[in-house]
Amino acid sequence: MTAPPAGSEDFYCAEALTGRTPVVKIRETVEVLAFRHTRPSFETHIVVIPKRHIPSFLDLSIRPAELLALLDVVREVAAQVVSETGACRIQTNLGRYQDTQHLHWHVFSGDRVS
Repeated sequence: MTAPPAGSEDFYCAEALTGRTPVVKIRETVEVLAFRHTRPSFETHIVVIPKRHIPSFLDLSIRPAELLALLDVVREVAAQVVSETGACRIQTNLGRYQDTQHLHWHVFSGDRVS
């Protein structure tokens, strides 16, 4: 895991990857962590992140093999959610829609929760 630049807003490096905020792990590899969202917006809501700090999907430092490893876990988690619930959505956000400045994918299904 690499740390984000000082002063950046990165819940995933500062909290989830360090264990400061406990997470329910769904899948973990050397490069990727998938876990239940700590504040879910949907009945099933999983976040998939690279362990290395990457600010966003637009960041040019993403190595092709690293991106494939990340997407492979997204695919595995999505397949599991579809198997369990019958459907899912996959989403990443950019710019002002990206609350946490660390590349992450949401895999979610079901009704919206408050």
